[in-house]
Amino acid sequence: MNEAFFALPEEKRQRILNAALEAFAKHEYKKASTDDIAAKAGISKGLLFYYFHNKKELYLYLLEYANEAVRRAAQEANLREETDFFEMLEKGARAKTGILEQNPYLLDFTVRSFYSSQEEVSQAVAASYQQKVGSAFPDYFSHIDFSKFREGADPAYLFRMLTWMTDGYMHEARQRGIPVDSGTVMEEFRRWSQIFRRMVYREEETGGAPGGKPEEPAQEKGADTE
Repeated sequence: MNEAFFALPEEKRQRILNAALEAFAKHEYKKASTDDIAAKAGISKGLLFYYFHNKKELYLYLLEYANEAVRRAAQEANLREETDFFEMLEKGARAKTGILEQNPYLLDFTVRSFYSSQEEVSQAVAASYQQKVGSAFPDYFSHIDFSKFREGADPAYLFRMLTWMTDGYMHEARQRGIPVDSGTVMEEFRRWSQIFRRMVYREEETGGAPGGKPEEPAQEKGADTE
């Protein structure tokens, strides 16, 4: 892309990015109109392609922009201070949803791009996500206290499962035309985390009873049970 884009005032750069995010969030890649993007951003189409040589380059930059925004939010949340696997995941999810709240189209764009298929950008998008998922665990979880896990549990695979569930939940909501807000996503994420916590953590880490539920006090023999 043209370095002249980065020389623009912040407000103008953000206006262009927001217009592009809105277009690609609402439409599949091939149906998103660069004419609409330019008009929404308040620039000519020729100028848009001066900054970004073509539509694909603009789209892939948006993907990089979204990934960087999430990475920066995670960094600012000081995730490395948290040693519990599930607490760190929730802290990271809150940081991510905070970024998404700042730009309502960023969430829809990331969900739509994740399920991109048979389009000009699909192969590049798939490669980007594979790289992101592959590097996320060693990058963010190296400091976690894995001694809390039961023998045989696979934290890396569990992380991928939670990622799939979150992305799948948002995709299903979008397919059904149901608005997805960060509060609802976080509520569901906490439910899934609690279920998995009881499944994979040692008993002493989940309240001392199998399944993570506190043990009921034993009834004394002959005690009134009514």
